[in-house]
Amino acid sequence: MGDTGSPVGRRVFLGLIGLGAVGIAFGAKTQKTLETTVGPILAKDRTGLAALLPIGRFRIYSVTSSMPSRSKQEYKLRVRGLVDHAIDLSYDDLRAMPPTHLTRDFQCVTGWRVFNVKWTGVRLADVLDRAGVKANAHAVRFTSFDGTYTESLTLDQARRNDVIVAYGFEGGDVSRIHGGPVRMYIAPMYGYKSTKWLDTIELTRDVVPGYWEDYGYDVDGWVGRSNGRSDTPT
Repeated sequence: MGDTGSPVGRRVFLGLIGLGAVGIAFGAKTQKTLETTVGPILAKDRTGLAALLPIGRFRIYSVTSSMPSRSKQEYKLRVRGLVDHAIDLSYDDLRAMPPTHLTRDFQCVTGWRVFNVKWTGVRLADVLDRAGVKANAHAVRFTSFDGTYTESLTLDQARRNDVIVAYGFEGGDVSRIHGGPVRMYIAPMYGYKSTKWLDTIELTRDVVPGYWEDYGYDVDGWVGRSNGRSDTPT
């Protein structure tokens, strides 16, 4: 597990977006170089400035002052809470399950968008079914191994076909700076709903508001609902 730092507040988060507003459009080769060389160096910066940076087509951020790290070999996804039996899934376990491939836009609530991003992973519904969901469970809570970030969905939202536990990204693996080795991808919702560095999935009786909801973000983060865009869930 990687180190965690002090949380970066919403004002700092939004300010860093301005600092990272340039240099988003890189070629694929440059993007890969940044992810494998520059990214890991920046992740060690504990000043907080490394919390949001333009890498390839994306703006990379963390709500802590560093980015955590966990290898594929040591990775475990824990499924807990109101389930028939708690399970731990290794990276290889997830890769062995039937895959889902999605090509969808990635939309940030602040307005920037990355078009036609390729994702591969396992339907969250399949993971839940593997653990068994108790009748009194109505929501799902996600926690990150950064030690700070949380998010949630209703059970109905979690069972959508376009909500996946993702291990593949743009033809390769989900890198550390993009939230790997495993992260959530919730296609019809803003990016803050898609928990990076996924550690635990917990079935709960009620929706538990996540990290950014405590700062005023919508609990239901449908694209188009929070910033006046014309996008609708698909």
